[in-house]
Amino acid sequence: MEAAVKQVFTNATLVTDRFHVIKLAMEALQHIRINLRWKELDKENAAIKKAKEQQIKYEPVMLENGETPKQLLARCKYILAKKQNDWTENQIQRATLLFKYFPELETAYHQTLAFINIYENQQKSIC
Repeated sequence: MEAAVKQVFTNATLVTDRFHVIKLAMEALQHIRINLRWKELDKENAAIKKAKEQQIKYEPVMLENGETPKQLLARCKYILAKKQNDWTENQIQRATLLFKYFPELETAYHQTLAFINIYENQQKSIC
């Protein structure tokens, strides 16, 4: 795309704006969450298949808040899109549980916030 723009619009200046950079960072974070959810779905499907083969009733893994891991990952979408200061009490509890069971998502969340903070830093420092 960049090469085509440079060829067609030779005098154009390529601009990367804050909104689209942050959007891409948030999409990457959500992609990690979705991949973890797919892994949980695969685990659950394997457990259901195994229970069926053993002719026993499948009992899903329940977390402390009454959700399954796949439900937790599905319901945390908006938590990850907000800063911790903006979380409700319920979201704080869910995030604590989420980060306990999926520490890689916590790492990605904090790295995404750190990246976004680069754009929100109002101080101009001269090096």
